[in-house]
Amino acid sequence: MERTRTTEVGQHVGERARVAGWLQSLRRMGGINFLVIRDGWGMVQAVTEADAELGPLQGGEMGVESVIAVEGMVLREAQAPGGFELHELRVEAITPVTEPPPVAINKRKLTASAGTLLDHAATTNRHPARRAVLRLAAGVMAGFRQALVERGFTEIQTPKLVASATESGANVFKLDYFGRPAFLAQSPQFYKQIMVGVFERVFEVGPVFRAEPHDTTRHLNELVSLDAEFGFIENHFTVMALLRDVIAGILAALNEAYQAELALLKVELPVVPATIPHIFFPEAQELILRRHGVDVRGEPDLSPQDERWLGEWARQEFGSDFLYVTGYPMGKRPFYTHADPDHPGYSNSFDLIFRGTELVTGGQRLHRYADYIAALEKAHLPIEPFAEYLEAFRYGMPPEGGFAIGMERLLMQLTGAQNIKLVTLFPRDLNRLTP
Repeated sequence: MERTRTTEVGQHVGERARVAGWLQSLRRMGGINFLVIRDGWGMVQAVTEADAELGPLQGGEMGVESVIAVEGMVLREAQAPGGFELHELRVEAITPVTEPPPVAINKRKLTASAGTLLDHAATTNRHPARRAVLRLAAGVMAGFRQALVERGFTEIQTPKLVASATESGANVFKLDYFGRPAFLAQSPQFYKQIMVGVFERVFEVGPVFRAEPHDTTRHLNELVSLDAEFGFIENHFTVMALLRDVIAGILAALNEAYQAELALLKVELPVVPATIPHIFFPEAQELILRRHGVDVRGEPDLSPQDERWLGEWARQEFGSDFLYVTGYPMGKRPFYTHADPDHPGYSNSFDLIFRGTELVTGGQRLHRYADYIAALEKAHLPIEPFAEYLEAFRYGMPPEGGFAIGMERLLMQLTGAQNIKLVTLFPRDLNRLTP
C-alpha cells in the first residue's frame, strides 16, 4: 500500500491507509493500546484493544523513536491528534530502537536546558516545536526568494572563500588556502554589488561568517544572510521601500503555508505598515534623552537598550512593530556607503528595528569609481586589494543599494525565543563547533 502522510490521513476516512514514521509514544490504558506515529509533517494516533495487532511492539523491546509503518482503517476521532485515528492495525518494524534517546522528545514541551538541547540537536530537532521553528526558517527563505523573483531579481551564489579581510570592521576567520592566506566571507557585499552590473537586481541566501568573540543571546558566528542589491535607485529610501515589501512578502508566505507551525509555536505575525515609520539617527538620540534621560548623543551607534526604547516608541507612536533608523554616522558605516548630501557627516543608510531589535542593515552605496578611490584614501585603506571589486565601478555602475536580513534574528523575534541559538539548525558561536 502506498504511504500516506500523517497530515493527509483525513482524506481517507472509511478506507485503509498506511503511515510510516517514528514511534512517538505507546500507552496502554485499561486494555487499550494507543500508538502515536510521527512523520516529517505531523502525528497520527493508532488504537487497538488486541495486543496481537501491535506486532513487533507487543513485546516491549522496541522503544520510542523506532521507525515503524502502521496500516489501519481511518476513523474520525475529535480527541485524537489531527482529528483522525487508525484502527484494525497492522504494524511493521523498519528500524527498531531499544535505548531511550538522550532527551525525552515525546513530551509536549522540551524541559532540558538550552545547552543540552543544542548538544543533542541531532535528536532534539525532531521534537515538533523544534521542527516547527526550523520549518519556519524554510518558509522565510522561500518567501524572501518569491518576493524578489516576482520583482525581477536574479538569485546568485557568491564565493565564501575570499582573499581580502578588509570588507568591513568585523573580525574574520583566517584559513590556509594552498599555502596562502584566505578568509571566510563576512558577507557577499562586494560580489552582489559587482553583479548589479550584470543583472541589475540580485539576491542571495547563504551563510556568512563573523569571527567576533560575542557570547550573547543575539549573536552567531555563522548565520544565514538574506541579501539583496539593485541598481537605478534614487537613494536609501528606495531600498527601504523594497525591504518593506520583502518583509511583507515573507510574512504573507508564512501566513499562507505555515499555519500549523505558527499555531504550534503561538506566533502572532506582525502587520507591516504600508509605510514603515522612520527616524533620523540624531533625532533618535535626542528622543532617547527626552524620554529616558540618557544622553547618547555623540555615540556612533545604538546600543541594544537604545533599540528596545525606540521599538517601544514606535509601538506607542505608530502602532508599528517596525521602525527605520536612518542616517547613521559615516564613521560607523563601511567605506562604500554613500554620504547624505544634506548632512555629509551622516550616511544614506539605515537599520530596521523589529520589536526592539536590529534586524536589517542597508543603504545606498557609492557607484562612481572616483568616489571609491577617495573613500579608500580617506579610510587609509590601500587600493590594490580592492582592484577586482573596483573594476565593476570603473566601467560604469548605476546608483545602487541593498540590504541584508539576518534570518535567525528574524526567527528569534517572530517566535519570541530568548536565545538566537534556539532558532538555529546547528549553531556556531564562541564555544560551539559541534554537532
